[in-house]
Amino acid sequence: MYSAKVMDHFANPRNVGEIENADGVGEVGNPKCGDIMKMFLKIDNNVITDVKFKTFGCGAAIATSSIATEMIKGKTIDEALKLTNKAVVEALDGLPPVKLHCSVLAEQAVKAALADYYRRQGVDPEPIVGKLE
Repeated sequence: MYSAKVMDHFANPRNVGEIENADGVGEVGNPKCGDIMKMFLKIDNNVITDVKFKTFGCGAAIATSSIATEMIKGKTIDEALKLTNKAVVEALDGLPPVKLHCSVLAEQAVKAALADYYRRQGVDPEPIVGKLE
């Protein structure tokens, strides 16, 4: 049902925790399934120098959060904005169809944290990040 990568990121999640004085914090959730993701970003010179997450949810939600943090750490904001739920699923060697919403939440958590970063800079995030649902 789950790939070895999903199981690894669930059993040994990377970048768990909070960043004090984060430059951007995003929280997203799916009330239907109860998954909640909170992502914290440290950004220096347009580069994501650190990223942490806290996720309340199923194993797939934890795995997608973990891999998403690995995929954006050390990347520029523009590179991180290109992260898609499809890329998250591919990096995990697939997810069962019933768990694809977890990859969407991971993408949305990154975008929500970047939107918060722009708001803190006094910039309207919508033209850059897009409309968040």
